[in-house]
Amino acid sequence: MTEFAAAARPTKARFLILALVTVGTMINYLDRSVLGVAAPVMTQELGLNAALMGLVFSAFSWTYAAAQIPGGVFLDRFGARFTYALSVTLWSLATLLQGLVTGLGTLLACRLALGVAEAPCFPANSRILSTWFPQSERARATSVYSVGQYFGLAFLSPVLFWITGAFGWRALFVIVGAAGIVFGLVWWLAYREPHQARQANQAELDYIEAGGGLGHGGERTKFDWRNIGRLLRKRQILGASIGQFAGNSTLVFFLTWFPTYLATEREMGWLKVGFYAVLPFIAASIGVVFGGTVSDMLLKWTKSATIARKLPIITGLLLASTIATAAFVESDAVVIAIMSLAFFGQGMVNLGWTLITDVAPKRLIGLTGGVFNLCANVAGIVTPLVIGIVVATTGSFLGGLAFIGVVALIGALSYIFIVGPVVRVEIDMPDDPVAPAGSKA
Repeated sequence: MTEFAAAARPTKARFLILALVTVGTMINYLDRSVLGVAAPVMTQELGLNAALMGLVFSAFSWTYAAAQIPGGVFLDRFGARFTYALSVTLWSLATLLQGLVTGLGTLLACRLALGVAEAPCFPANSRILSTWFPQSERARATSVYSVGQYFGLAFLSPVLFWITGAFGWRALFVIVGAAGIVFGLVWWLAYREPHQARQANQAELDYIEAGGGLGHGGERTKFDWRNIGRLLRKRQILGASIGQFAGNSTLVFFLTWFPTYLATEREMGWLKVGFYAVLPFIAASIGVVFGGTVSDMLLKWTKSATIARKLPIITGLLLASTIATAAFVESDAVVIAIMSLAFFGQGMVNLGWTLITDVAPKRLIGLTGGVFNLCANVAGIVTPLVIGIVVATTGSFLGGLAFIGVVALIGALSYIFIVGPVVRVEIDMPDDPVAPAGSKA
C-alpha cells in the first residue's frame, strides 16, 4: 500500500527541468552582456569610440533577431533537447572567441555569431514550460527562469569586474565562454521530454496534461511561411510583440550602455561602477519573481488569464518609463534608485513570455516564440544604435533615456488597446502529417 501511495503521488521532475532552464538562461545573458562589463576597458585598447561601440552592441541583435524564425522552425523540427544543447555550446564558443579579437572586424564577427547561436533559447524555454508545466504554475515557472537573466549580472557583477581588473577583459570572455560549453554537455545528458523522462511518473504527467500542459509532447511540425502571417494577424501575438519590444528597450540599455553611463555621464570610479551596477539587476530579479507570483495569484482569484497576465505587464512598463527622469537628477544615489525602479518594472514585463505561451497555437509554439522574440529583439538593434549616436553627437545620455521612456509608454498602450483577451488562438493550417519525436519519417 505504501508503494502504491507513493506511485500515485505526482513526482516533481518538472522542477529539475526548471533548474536546468534557469541555469541556461543565466549563462545566455552572461554571454550576451559580458561585453557591457568589458566595454570601458576594451574600447581604449581597441580604439573604439561611442558610435562604433553602439554598432558593436547592436550587432548581436542583427543576427539574433534575424535568426528567431529559423531558430523557432529548427526547434519545432528537432525538439528542445538537441536544439538547446547545440545552441548553448555554439554561443559559448562565440563568447570565448571574443577574448581573442584584435579589432572591430573580428569583434563584430563574434557578436554576429553569438546572435545566431542564441536565437533558439527563449523559444525553447517557452516550449519547455508549455510542455512541462500546467497553466496554473506557468507564470511562476517563467519568473524563476527569467531571474537567470538578471541573477548572473546582479550577483556576479562584482566578480566579473574583479576578473577584468585582475586578469584583463580577454580572460573574462574566455572564462564565461568555457563555463557555457560545459553546461551544453550537462544539458544534453540531463534533459528529456516528459514522455521520455524516467524521473516523471504517470501521476505527474497526468497532472501536467490536466492543467493545460502539452504533457506528452514531442510533436514536430513542418514549416510554412504562411504561418508567420497567420500568427501576426492575431491581435494577441501582434500586441504582445510590440509590448515586448518596449520592455526589451529598457533591458538592452542595462545590458549594454549602463556601465558606460555610470563611468562617463556620472563620472564614477571603476569599483563604484561595479557596486552600483549590481543594484538595478537585483531590483529586476525581484520584479521578475514579483510579477510571476502576482500573476498566478490573480489567476487563482479572478479566474481570468486576461487580468492575471496583462495587469502586471502594463504596470511594469509604466514603471520602466520612469527611467527618463534620471537625466534630471544630480544625486548618484537617487539616479540608482530611479534606475532600480525602472528595471524592477522591466522585470515584471518578462511575464510576456508566459502570456505568449498561453496564447500560442499548440503546433506552432516554437514559431510563435520566434516571431515574438524577433519583434522584441528589434529593440536590441535600435536601442544601442540610438543611444550610441545620441552620445556621440550630444555628449549626453539625455536623449537616449528619453527614448527608452517613451517606448515603454507605447508598450503599455499596446497591451491596453491591442492585445485583447488572453486565450489560446487557433489558426487554419493544412493538415500536414505531423511526426512524433523519435519516429522515422
